[in-house]
Amino acid sequence: MTRRLPDLEAWAIFSRVAERGSFAGAAQALGLSNPTVSKAIARLEARLGVALLSRTSRRLSLTEAGRTALERASRILEDGEALEEEAAEQSDVPRGRVRISAPLSFGTAYVGATLPAFLRQYPDVTLDFALSDRRVDLIADGFDIALRIAALEDSSLLARRLCTVRILLVGSPAYLDRHGRPTHPAQLNDHHALGYTGGTGRGVWRFHHPRFGEETVEPPIRMWTDNADLLNPALLAGEGLALQPEFLVWREIQRGELEVAMSEWSVPALGLHLLTPPSALRPLRVQVLIDHLSKALAKAPWATSTS
Repeated sequence: MTRRLPDLEAWAIFSRVAERGSFAGAAQALGLSNPTVSKAIARLEARLGVALLSRTSRRLSLTEAGRTALERASRILEDGEALEEEAAEQSDVPRGRVRISAPLSFGTAYVGATLPAFLRQYPDVTLDFALSDRRVDLIADGFDIALRIAALEDSSLLARRLCTVRILLVGSPAYLDRHGRPTHPAQLNDHHALGYTGGTGRGVWRFHHPRFGEETVEPPIRMWTDNADLLNPALLAGEGLALQPEFLVWREIQRGELEVAMSEWSVPALGLHLLTPPSALRPLRVQVLIDHLSKALAKAPWATSTS
């Protein structure tokens, strides 16, 4: 018995419906009529014998089967778009829009400074940045690239580690003169701490010493924030100690405005990663931006080599 070919067009339409949250939104994005989109979904569901979407008068949502199928369906659409663009690009001129997600503080402090050179070199590429410390879903949210500072979990995404980001315990010299310079994590219980809510293990600070091993402490936190930039003014004013990524404090350390405390104790470092969807096919506009960011960010003055 001859097996039918998969309905790739209908799967691509399903992916766009899930992304836009409506038939009308998908039809507009794809340049199709509403009935064409509706028929494609109905065709898929009839073929599978299972509902992919739950429809009410007010909203459209994915069923369990739809959620299971979405990642591969999105990949079909992305691969098809990339394949057509690569085949159509008879010249080596990148063009079109690239969507990028990046952490807020890191994006404003470092990514932005790398972009003028890219824009001059590739005038036909449009960049669309979303800066947030929220962890986005590249496929569901339609991003081409994400920069992420983290210890990565296993996933189907493709990841390139650009460099290591050290986390440093810092305070102002004036604060340390007043409250003493700690030499052991347990002494941090007697200090004022400033906390970042975006990491794992809220309020738990972990340290490692080459001789004494691992120590954890939960110092009293005077101020919490989900944006580590907000901690620097309080640090400089002598209001406490904080664990900060080196890229946010390296200038202040060089100028002597902040001091690294307990330098013999290290905090687990994070990696700066560049993530892309699992497809190996990429439009040229995406690849040139990947190459540009990889080169520029790996050479940042605070960056620690991954080797």
